[in-house]
Order: sequence, then C-alpha cells, then structure tokens
Amino acid sequence: LFPYLSVCYDTHAVDVKKDFIFLEGLETRCIIGIYGWERRVRQKILVDLVLPADIRRASRRDRIEDTLNYKSLAKLILAEVPKTRFKLVESLAEFIAGLCLKNFPLKSVTVRVSKPGAIRSSKNVGVQITRLLPNPSKSRRSGRG
Repeated sequence: LFPYLSVCYDTHAVDVKKDFIFLEGLETRCIIGIYGWERRVRQKILVDLVLPADIRRASRRDRIEDTLNYKSLAKLILAEVPKTRFKLVESLAEFIAGLCLKNFPLKSVTVRVSKPGAIRSSKNVGVQITRLLPNPSKSRRSGRG
C-alpha cells in the first residue's frame, strides 16, 4: 500500500525525511456519490494517511507528548467525515487533508480515500493526494495572507 515506507537499519544513516507515521484502513461511513441512491445511503469509506514526522525525540523519550497523537487524529476524522455530504472522493480527500494540516503540527500529509464496492468487479477505487502546509512567508509576499 505504501511502497515508499522503508526500514533503515543503519541508525547512523537515518534520513528523517523517511520517518512516517501511518494510519491504514480507517473505516467510516458518509454520504458520498453522484447518484440519487448515493445521496440517501451512507457508504463505507476507507482512509489511509501517511504523516511525515521526525520521530527520533519520541523514540528516545518514549512520551506521547513528543510525537503526533494518531489516536486523536483518527478520532477527529471519525467525528467529522460522517457529517460530510460530498459528491466526489476527491473532495473528501481534500477535506481530510485540511483537517490534518489545520489541527495537527504537520507540514504535509498524504491522504488516500477509497470507496470499496463502488465499481463492480473491482476490489477498490479511490484517490490519493499529498498536500503541504502553505508557507506563510510566500503567501505574504504574493499579497495573500
């Protein structure tokens, strides 16, 4: 699912850009779709997240305060997604990325939203996006912000 997650056994050569926290297969239901029946029935949605994070401090100190609390993130998604009524999984993915970036100390997030059963004879279908936290200094220079 996440081929770019790899294990580095040489701790002296660790590249923190390769540290990730991931959440896979978070299941919830919401109104999503373009057809009439989809606007009336909550459908199963799966959410996967990849959250780049420097986890060295947390691993040394073994304290939740030093890392991203992924349980809190999951609870937020599980609380907010069922309230949505998007037509497209693309819109739902953008919404989830925004939740992550606005509510947690992240610089970027990769969100995968899938809708199992949406296509007959297909195991799954969905989208995957990566979004970055806007750079405040760039938006000020361009007159937005």
